[in-house]
Amino acid sequence: MDVLREFHTGALRLRVLHHAAETPVHGAWLAEELAARGHRVSPGTLYPLLHRMQEAGLLKSTSVVEAGRRLRRYRTTKRGKRLLADCRAVVAELARDLG
Repeated sequence: MDVLREFHTGALRLRVLHHAAETPVHGAWLAEELAARGHRVSPGTLYPLLHRMQEAGLLKSTSVVEAGRRLRRYRTTKRGKRLLADCRAVVAELARDLG
């Protein structure tokens, strides 16, 4: 198993939780934002990830129409926010240890 790939996938999930905790996000915006941060994610990877995170109770979604297009907006749930807070603490501790 590729350890670096696992780490990258975990970081991707944390970034999704982080952005969705700040404001409702949709897949196309997330893809652009993640690419700007070095996470080049195809729609075939991103959308299944969003669906799995929703099934796990970390995200909730609503369907909206914007500029004549139907978009699914994702927002972090209470469970997702608790997980994000726990992960932030772990990452901060890791950064101190490695710094």
